[in-house]
Amino acid sequence: MTGRLFLVPNLLGVVPPGNVLPERTIAVARDLAHFVVENAKPARQYLKSLDPARPMREIAIEEIGPDPTPQRCESLLVPARAGHDLGLISDAGCPGVADPGAGVVAAAHRLGVSVVPLIGPSSLLLALMASGMNGQGFAFHGYLPIKAEPRADAIRRLESESARTGHTQLFIETPYRNAALLDALVQTLRPATRLCVAADLTLASESVESRTARDWRGLDFARYAKRPAIFLLQAA
Repeated sequence: MTGRLFLVPNLLGVVPPGNVLPERTIAVARDLAHFVVENAKPARQYLKSLDPARPMREIAIEEIGPDPTPQRCESLLVPARAGHDLGLISDAGCPGVADPGAGVVAAAHRLGVSVVPLIGPSSLLLALMASGMNGQGFAFHGYLPIKAEPRADAIRRLESESARTGHTQLFIETPYRNAALLDALVQTLRPATRLCVAADLTLASESVESRTARDWRGLDFARYAKRPAIFLLQAA
């Protein structure tokens, strides 16, 4: 009889787990002895904050790696195939969403291992909820190009796609480049296109600002430096 693969959402920053995680998620994660994780160090920090049922030295933690092959993903499921429940943890938020853990979930389905998603914070959905933009149709694009010209081209493509479909377009950036991305957005977008920045979600410093590109101009973008953020746009 196989074990189950529990998808354990991680915190989005340093915050008491009970502030954002339901009791069942915390209880299941505390009791697991086997984990597959994006990176071991943040996973251990997270598990310690949950006050696990056994000493950390008795908890088996395996890293997925940045680009795991299907064979590697299947090998990570050995504990579940041997009958042990197994937890999957991303560095932040929900595992399997913009995360290499998706390959492990796909392997679990191939091998007949039951997949159990647990409730926890998703920065993408929280940002979409708070943006006031279209939640019926949306697309997440990950990171935009770093260089100025390809980045501007990507912004125009997303704006055109939003104008054509009405769908909200979501993307992210490395926190230290947030200000540069915001500057590129307000210089490239049409004045009436709506732009939302949702930063530090679930933390005490959380902020969500949604306004037209025209109304973003002249504001201080430095306040977003080094803050995890989700960017959303919707064409008028």
